[in-house]
Amino acid sequence: MEKGTIDALLGIAKKEIGYIEQSVPENKTKYQKTPQPWCGAFVNWVAKKAGVEIPNCVYTPAGAKAFQDKKQWVPNSPKANPQAGDIVFFDFPNDGIERISHCGIVVKDNGDGTITTIEGNTTHDRKGDQRNGGEVCLKVRAYKKKNSKKLGVAVIGYGRPKYAKSTLATSHKEACPTCGRSF
Repeated sequence: MEKGTIDALLGIAKKEIGYIEQSVPENKTKYQKTPQPWCGAFVNWVAKKAGVEIPNCVYTPAGAKAFQDKKQWVPNSPKANPQAGDIVFFDFPNDGIERISHCGIVVKDNGDGTITTIEGNTTHDRKGDQRNGGEVCLKVRAYKKKNSKKLGVAVIGYGRPKYAKSTLATSHKEACPTCGRSF
C-alpha cells in the first residue's frame, strides 16, 4: 500500500479491529502515552502510520474544528456524501455530553443512510458505551434519519483528509474478526 492513500489508512485500521485496551488502568493503549479516552488517539495513530496528514483528533471537538478551519469539513445533512477515508465525528444523544465526543474512520457508505466505520474505544454492540467501550470495532452508524429509529443519528460531520491518490483500490470483501460482518 502506498503511503498517504485511503488504501493505506483503511488497511492499517482494519488490522486493528479486535484490539482491546488494558483493563488497569482504564484507557491504556498502544495508541497514546496517557490513559485517557482514546478514539481520537486511535485515528491519529492510524493516520500517522498510513502517512496521511490530519489534524490532532485526541480532543474530538478540536479535531473537528481544525478540519473546519482547513476547509476540509463536510457537515452531516440529508445531502451528506460520506466517503471512504473520511474521519467521522459523533455526538451521541442522551449520553450526558452535549458536544462532539467520539470519532472514527469511514470504511464505506452503505447506500441506505448508514456508514460502516472503524472506531477505537467503542464497543461491538449497541448496549455498551459507544464512546468509551475499550475496543477497536467495525460499526454501522446511521447518518440519515430514515435509519434513526434502529440506530439513532449521532453523526455531526466528516473531516476529509487530502490523500495522495483520490481513488480507492480496495474492492475485495473482508470479514470483521470480531462480528463476522463483511466490509
